[in-house]
Amino acid sequence: MNAVATRSTFRLPPLAAVLLLLLAPFLTACGFNTIPTEEEKAKAAWSEVLNQYQRRADLIPNLVETVKGYAAQEKDVLESVVEARAKATQPQIQVSADDLSDPAKFKAFQDSQAGLTGALSRLLAVVENYPDLKSNQNFLALQSQLEGTENRIAVARRDYIEAVRVYNTSLRTLPTMLWAKLWYTSNEPFQNFTVSEDKMEPPKVDFGTKQGG
Repeated sequence: MNAVATRSTFRLPPLAAVLLLLLAPFLTACGFNTIPTEEEKAKAAWSEVLNQYQRRADLIPNLVETVKGYAAQEKDVLESVVEARAKATQPQIQVSADDLSDPAKFKAFQDSQAGLTGALSRLLAVVENYPDLKSNQNFLALQSQLEGTENRIAVARRDYIEAVRVYNTSLRTLPTMLWAKLWYTSNEPFQNFTVSEDKMEPPKVDFGTKQGG
């Protein structure tokens, strides 16, 4: 069989091509493209959430080492941050764009990040007891970066929450709901955050019971 004979090109039959051209405006107008469009927006928003959480995780080792230099006696608090970071960054906890409809995976991810937020809250509360550390330039720079990252996390979470709201709504409302049942049958609602990190109550630190080191 020669090369010419093996070459194959897919072409729509003339009638099918004409019908596709005629139907394209109708499909667009009736929301055929809405579900995949909103799905991709939600996935892109999730990628930004992951980027900002990773940025926070990358700051923590230097933060812990800096605090340790001034407050090594706060062993339990320092270890809790290290352990929470390890848990939040382990591969099995991560949620890819393909896992956004998995409630168990999403909850595990959310819980691990909430745990890290709580551990960082305890660490920063401890810092208030060490004036020399609070004035250290390296610590101040890390604290500023951490605060900026927390703000970016809040924005990324907000954008993801809104993107998921729009996507999930498109699966349940007309006219896009028809396409979900007839065409996009494998599309499932994405999971969303159920706890607002900025409203979580950080654990209290009782300095009155702290032993000198």
